[in-house]
Amino acid sequence: MNIILLGPPGAGKGTQAKRLEEKYGLAQLATGDMLRAERASGSELGRQVQAVMDAGKLVSDETMIALIANRIDRTDRKGFILDGFPRTVPQAEALDAMLAKRGIKLDRVIELTVDESALVDRLGGRFTCATCGASYHGRNHRPKHEGVCDICGGTEFLRRADDDPSAIKTRLEAYRRQTAPILPYYRDKKILEAIDGMAPIDGVTRQIEGILNGVTGD
Repeated sequence: MNIILLGPPGAGKGTQAKRLEEKYGLAQLATGDMLRAERASGSELGRQVQAVMDAGKLVSDETMIALIANRIDRTDRKGFILDGFPRTVPQAEALDAMLAKRGIKLDRVIELTVDESALVDRLGGRFTCATCGASYHGRNHRPKHEGVCDICGGTEFLRRADDDPSAIKTRLEAYRRQTAPILPYYRDKKILEAIDGMAPIDGVTRQIEGILNGVTGD
């Protein structure tokens, strides 16, 4: 089973991808993680990625497709979850072409729809453990013991600079401009499903599982 999770920054794609990875035995292909891993590997592709990123440029679509292809070729899981790619119609077309060469098809593209004003509030309050990366929120999900990470016991926390409200609005605008046009692309293929991304985390998971159980026949 191969799926794509779509949604603006902060919609909860990463959280849901990790849950699906565990339940269905899928490989989570988060583009940010793949870029960092390839850079650290010291491979030829990793050196190319490092050079581009060190120059402050965006990694090309061709490079991203190569990264995804390499990860798919190496995985022994039962399928994959793409998180963070594609973002544009040309990327979606390039992804389809790469998968077709491998005899792989996409089963579902799941869009997490959100209320943007509520999303700005959600992102503006989040922070993470500097040690293990566990996520928290100033109002909705604080550590059980103030100032101490529930997972690793760390006492240092970080807030992302791009979680500033003005930065969040800029990111949402970029999502609408670049990514929203790919929704009709996948709708025409009859594999697009939309769910309420503002529901509680467990509720979002249940919605996604309801869609995927239809794919697996459960």
